[in-house]
Amino acid sequence: MNASRPIRTPAELVDTGLAATRDLPGIEAVAERYAIAISPAMAALIDRHDPSDPIARQFVPDPAELNVTPDERADPIGDLAHSPVEGIVHRYPDRVLLKAVHVCPVYCRFCFRREMVGPQGLGTLSPEAMDRAFSYIADHPEVWEVILTGGDPLVLSPRRLGEITARLAAIDHVKIVRFHTRVPVVEPERIDEALISALKASGKTTYVALHANHSRELTPEARAACARLVDAGIAMISQSVLLKGVNDDADTLAALMRAFVETRVKPYYLHHPDLAPGTSHFRLSIEEGRALMASLRGRISGLCQPTYILDIPGGYGKAVIGPDALRADGGSITVSDFKGGEHAYPPSE
Repeated sequence: MNASRPIRTPAELVDTGLAATRDLPGIEAVAERYAIAISPAMAALIDRHDPSDPIARQFVPDPAELNVTPDERADPIGDLAHSPVEGIVHRYPDRVLLKAVHVCPVYCRFCFRREMVGPQGLGTLSPEAMDRAFSYIADHPEVWEVILTGGDPLVLSPRRLGEITARLAAIDHVKIVRFHTRVPVVEPERIDEALISALKASGKTTYVALHANHSRELTPEARAACARLVDAGIAMISQSVLLKGVNDDADTLAALMRAFVETRVKPYYLHHPDLAPGTSHFRLSIEEGRALMASLRGRISGLCQPTYILDIPGGYGKAVIGPDALRADGGSITVSDFKGGEHAYPPSE
């Protein structure tokens, strides 16, 4: 196998030693439903001799993904309930998501949008759909921030990204442009001068939210890519997902958050894993997550403390899963959304 190109098929997983021949039928069944892509940078990090390698667990398909539990759903955080036009999610008053593309350089096995991304997913917005999305933003003066997500927006060429930021620059009431991405970690070589220039919208402030879940992902190359962004005046924050078998112990979480801070990336969100189909093998209980967060207090600097959050199923937004989350009967908790509504988690339906 050519180590300079992504791994995209079950046969390539076997050829590169990331899967055993005996596992091929199960992996092929997963591949029929969900996309596979492992970048060279991530493939190089995987320890082929460790069956519990935390990098492999994030990217190598597992037949457990075919086990769908009754509480899982195709749209676990309710994006579609808040999508007034294609490509836009307007859940909160002052910000919108702009989903220009639905492909990624890698496909995480726990992805909450796994039914929407990949070659079989929703694809890239057409020029007409993009026009309608920008018209929506322009017509809503309450929109202060536009968050580019997807998919991974940094898979777009600098030319395409520059076109998007130029259009946002022309909308006066938009002040903040945020990109959610894995690219600085999984394809750090893409973070070059042309791409960095394309991320900047004239008169706006640009943020990059970096998704990483284990300190090993922050390689010297990834840290150098982040340095190029930060040195160019782009602020960086982090988002991570709490994942069983990846980062579900205090030492691993502490190392990850310290690595972010060392890289000049401010820890922002630690997500409780969403109820995406076939992801139950990644989920801890909320009580386990809260205990881990409590163990970080005093262990690591306040600079390193993320906010532990739950995206409430059904489209109700994010809730901080702090000590004020209420214990309910039956092993569930009650969380409050930003409008004051209360919801049981896991949901009863």
